[in-house]
Amino acid sequence: MRVFYDREADTNLIKDPARVWQLVIGAVCAIAAVAIWAGWLVMMRVGVNTTLTAFDLTALRFGVAGLVLLPVVLRRGLAFNRLGWPGFTAVVIGAGAPVQLLVGAGLSFAPVAHASVLSYGISPLIVAGLAAVALKERLVPIRKAGLVLVTLGALVIGGVGISSFGGRQSIGHLLFLTAACLWACYAVVLRRARLDGLHAAAIAAVVSLLVYFPLYLIFIDHRLLQVSLTDLVGQAFYQGVVTATVSLALFGRAIMLLGASKAAAFVALVPVIAALMAIPTLGEWPTSIDWLAIGMITAGVYLASGAPVPGSTAKIPHPGAETLSKQCPPI
Repeated sequence: MRVFYDREADTNLIKDPARVWQLVIGAVCAIAAVAIWAGWLVMMRVGVNTTLTAFDLTALRFGVAGLVLLPVVLRRGLAFNRLGWPGFTAVVIGAGAPVQLLVGAGLSFAPVAHASVLSYGISPLIVAGLAAVALKERLVPIRKAGLVLVTLGALVIGGVGISSFGGRQSIGHLLFLTAACLWACYAVVLRRARLDGLHAAAIAAVVSLLVYFPLYLIFIDHRLLQVSLTDLVGQAFYQGVVTATVSLALFGRAIMLLGASKAAAFVALVPVIAALMAIPTLGEWPTSIDWLAIGMITAGVYLASGAPVPGSTAKIPHPGAETLSKQCPPI
């Protein structure tokens, strides 16, 4: 029996070792990226709780990343021909200073748990909707079920219910949701333009360096010189190299291998990893409800990412599929 493979369709992965290997590599890249983002929330909170502000940490992040990645932009350009102005704007905002400032500002009104849920936990749902419209990515029932599990689990682990929305925290919630929508636009544009993650990270970092950093120096009361050299170097390395460079390169690769909505499913692991990181760093152990939510999110990510499920072929044959598979072979 012949099996036709559509790059964007969920196919019988079990019968194609090459595509299984592609899925594994993409999953490893995505998980590594979201682990870095979970650590970024912890580092952001640590920084804000000392003498640094969200403005300081953003300047530190893109000041370092912009210089590190400047050679990439000088060699490969700003990719206007592939992105166009709308796509270029989405990359600069979604992976640049605006999203970090929104999350940092939101942490002044709402706790980290809510930030991890509303900035990252429900991102797969937003990306899936945008990808279905802009990229025509198909959502088979099993992936829809995974997205439902992810969303419910994220809300549970963050303790975000109807009672949580109101008062001062609602300002933070709105900022987190805005950041999630902007990041989702970046993820979809990255897939549509077939732009690799390192190049996208370089564009966002260099533009943020050129635009945000001068404004920060002129108008913001900066406190970078008020912290110890050890803390400054640690934050600079994690913010500017690990988060702004390595994580975006890894996630960009995951998008290329898995597709926008499948790669974005792994972003829901941020609340899970953040909860686990809180055990050694903050001494906070997850409750029984938290463990249940962790299980829901993990299962949901597996289903929503398009991983093979025993007994489910999920084949989508269509006229001309053989021609399509020859024109668009798996990556």
